[in-house]
Amino acid sequence: MDFDLNEDQSLLRDSVERLAADLYPSLESRQARLKAPLGFPAEGWAALSELGIPGLPFLEAEGGFGGGPVETLLVMEAVGRNLVVEPLLASLVLGSTALRLGGSAAQKERLVPDLVAGDLRLTLAHTERQSRYDLADVATTARRSGDGFVLSGAKSVVPNADAAGLMVVSARVSGERRDPHGIGLFLVPTDAAGVAIEAYPTQDGGRAAEVSFSDVTLPVDAALGDPEGGLPLLERVVEHGIAALAAEAVGSMDALHKLTVEYLKTRKQFGVSVGSFQALQHRSVDMLIQLEQARSMALYAAMMVDTADARARAAALSAVKVQINKACRYVGQEAVQLHGGIGMTLEYIGAHHFKRLAMIEYQLGDTAHHLRRITQDENGLLAA
Repeated sequence: MDFDLNEDQSLLRDSVERLAADLYPSLESRQARLKAPLGFPAEGWAALSELGIPGLPFLEAEGGFGGGPVETLLVMEAVGRNLVVEPLLASLVLGSTALRLGGSAAQKERLVPDLVAGDLRLTLAHTERQSRYDLADVATTARRSGDGFVLSGAKSVVPNADAAGLMVVSARVSGERRDPHGIGLFLVPTDAAGVAIEAYPTQDGGRAAEVSFSDVTLPVDAALGDPEGGLPLLERVVEHGIAALAAEAVGSMDALHKLTVEYLKTRKQFGVSVGSFQALQHRSVDMLIQLEQARSMALYAAMMVDTADARARAAALSAVKVQINKACRYVGQEAVQLHGGIGMTLEYIGAHHFKRLAMIEYQLGDTAHHLRRITQDENGLLAA
């Protein structure tokens, strides 16, 4: 199998890496950007939009870039390597994937131009306080009313909700709380009457929000696809999110490993660099092994995320998340240990990579959750 990038992909990788490095030349510049009202300055998103990044997942006929999972991988690696805080995971991956896979032609015609221009951002609101990682555990309701729906309930830890113009919200149209049937995905304007957003910073420098819906009136065309059969679409959106997180983790681990090796070369003890100690050399090599295994799994995720076999796709993405989670923890903790006290100092960029890797480990499913899914698949319990 040929893993070489074509000319367009190489150009995309180089352009995104160059832009990310320009936007984030130092930790101080990143910390300054975090002080913007939405957690990132407007000019950063404008620069990404000028490069065409928000339109990456949409077809050229729809006005987009016409990219696929490999192109998303390249962008998200740059995000991880440079600790980019612009909401690319929320809008480019989660929200846009829902629109791309579930939206009607009319919905795309209406929304994609603004997305591509950078004038509109999306996010996904699916987690509830009681749901943990169970996508079918939905208590938020969308009851039918006339020609539309009335949305009521609440969502937790919604990424970058205060920076989004539209949220893709999972809500129950029929059935019991954990019933896999009867769930729909709805496009909800963040400024709609009855929507309340309580935003806050997260530990890794991002932003999230608690969002409540109090009798929010939605038109019938707010639904993405079948309003009672949206769970398979939600599962696909999360799978694309896992693939993107895998690529972001690889970028962050790559940067952290390089920082660690450089530190071992310059830190001196007993008159010599600590990098000359064989035990520490072995530990840095073990970090590299974990990084390269994670890189292979990120490529595997990009290969499998659009496969037609839902069962094989679900098992593959869970396997990816398990390995990525383990690598995030190992590389992050080893980097802290090999750096010593400075590894946990917030004035040092390595500590911020450590925090982001720790957050990735728990986003969209922790290790125990995905190991259970793999076990269910081996026992033939996952839906075909």
